[in-house]
Amino acid sequence: MPVQPQRWNDERLEADRRRGIQDFRDERLNESLGVYLENFRHYRDAVENLLETTVDLTMLAEQATKVLLDADLLYAVRYVAGPPISVDDIQLLADTPLSPSRIKNDPESAKRVVETILLGLDRERFPWLAEKRAPTREERKTAVVASAVLIASQRVKTSRANESPARQQALVRSTLTSNGFVEDSPKTIPNVSAAPPIGHFCGESVLGTRKADVVARLWDGRILAIECKVSNSQVNSIKRLNNDAVVKANVWRHDFGEANIVPSAVLAGVFGLRHLKESQERGLSLFWSHSIEEMVTFVEATRT
Repeated sequence: MPVQPQRWNDERLEADRRRGIQDFRDERLNESLGVYLENFRHYRDAVENLLETTVDLTMLAEQATKVLLDADLLYAVRYVAGPPISVDDIQLLADTPLSPSRIKNDPESAKRVVETILLGLDRERFPWLAEKRAPTREERKTAVVASAVLIASQRVKTSRANESPARQQALVRSTLTSNGFVEDSPKTIPNVSAAPPIGHFCGESVLGTRKADVVARLWDGRILAIECKVSNSQVNSIKRLNNDAVVKANVWRHDFGEANIVPSAVLAGVFGLRHLKESQERGLSLFWSHSIEEMVTFVEATRT
């Protein structure tokens, strides 16, 4: 019978869970305030530039093309609305793409975009525009600072969401590489024969009908499907682990067969003990970023 990954008891799951929480705390507490302040200063200047370019937004329609062709001004003008409006929503509501060529060659489309944004104007931050008057010095300063805070906070939040899983995937890839695996380009893997060769792996790829963060071909020929999951709360862990990774594991077992695949997750952050137990009971093998060597131990055991 092929070697199977370790199944952890409650005591070990709790110890790993607490270590994950502590590492998460340390990372957040030590997170540089400079990242937020750098974004704040950058977008404070962008909002001030937006107000100057458009005469405190009163000539936004007339300056639409100029605003939308400048990356920082485009980002800033989206935050004129309350709540801020996404690029996808703008394109849908204004019925026009935001490509530079379209904006440059079709002034009416550019004007329609800013008019759409103004429909959602935050009247608390920009009261003068709704009242058709010039802003006071204090109103203008408040609008700039409040908008910069909104943008900087969102940028930090987005950065966290993008960087944490990316770091975890990089850890998994580097660990496999340093233990004799060869990295291949990502690809679609509809069946076992299309999987990477033995001793190879690929990054984010479509495995069967679902995407996997890392797909490795173990030394005994089985596929190790790895999901990299970072959670910032126990509630979030339900989504990350039970409603995503476990569901994928069931699909992969159906698509490839129990004997051909080892569904797993490499975890970091905050997870509930109950959710960890449930995911393991439902066939998901668990490893942690802080003890990634245990994944290596399992992988090496498949050599024999």
